[in-house]
Amino acid sequence: MLAFGSIPVDPPLILAPMAGITDRQFRRIIRDVGGVGLVSMEFISSEGITRGNERTLNLMAFAQEERPLAIQIYGSKADRMARAAEVVSEIGADVCDINMGCPANKILKGCSGAALMGDLKLAEQIISSVKKVLKIPLTVKFRAGLSEDRLNYIELGKICEGNGVAAVALHPRTAKQFYTGQADWERIARLKEAISIPVVGNGDVTNPGDAVEMMRRTGCDAVMIGRGSMLNPWIFRQTADLLAGKAIAQPTLEDRCNLIRSHFNLLKAEEDEKFALHKIRTFTGWYTHGLKNGKAFRQKIHGLTTVDAFLEELESFFNASMAEPQSVPVG
Repeated sequence: MLAFGSIPVDPPLILAPMAGITDRQFRRIIRDVGGVGLVSMEFISSEGITRGNERTLNLMAFAQEERPLAIQIYGSKADRMARAAEVVSEIGADVCDINMGCPANKILKGCSGAALMGDLKLAEQIISSVKKVLKIPLTVKFRAGLSEDRLNYIELGKICEGNGVAAVALHPRTAKQFYTGQADWERIARLKEAISIPVVGNGDVTNPGDAVEMMRRTGCDAVMIGRGSMLNPWIFRQTADLLAGKAIAQPTLEDRCNLIRSHFNLLKAEEDEKFALHKIRTFTGWYTHGLKNGKAFRQKIHGLTTVDAFLEELESFFNASMAEPQSVPVG
């Protein structure tokens, strides 16, 4: 069984950190569906943590049901990253992860995320400083490099290994690629051959078959899934079943309706009504992707301003959908 230090990751499937997506409600939904070995919080600013920013600290709240849980931090200053890591450990996270792969311009401009791949000396200072203060496992997520002519993921992987990092995750695109083109899984295989610590593969996993194929082709120890889970929150359970040699069960229309209700209930319990409606409209757009008449339904709920109106439209859409034959999207 795979473990990061003393933390088991079973099954070897991980929810990727995604800003604005992997909040505590979505993490709970993924946990409730099942099949995920580790969930990751949306990445958190070390500056915000160490300055006691209220919004930042609120983002770090989590429920016991989410465990095991990784909190990912980002920043460009070794001392602040170390202090932020101490906070991550103090609040009870199971794993601390360092973001060295985010390609967003606002992160790169702050010399954080993937920008650190352009300064491996600073990257190692940060990794070393964080590792020294942690009592929980440390992991690092990074890309192939800044651009095709600056590929240094193997070098960074070896730096992580040499500094006691428990595991690394590789998204094999470059920062310059952002999310365009195709993720080169062969780079994951090369990293796996080059280092002895666990390697997590990430990138272009949109269905259970992709995850199994990534493991087969690259030899990676685990698969991290991000965007694929937004359209199909059942992808972890389906992949776990596939890895176990079981038949994959597709979610029914009733399953989809119940999942939206559950997600909305979590939002209503923890957020104000306006924000809960905004958030659930966004997620409902993904959860109903590919359903017959889904586009018209999404257009209707876009302008709704009350909980009752949303729930009424939700029931109406799914009741009508279940009354007529249609092909449900395959995960």
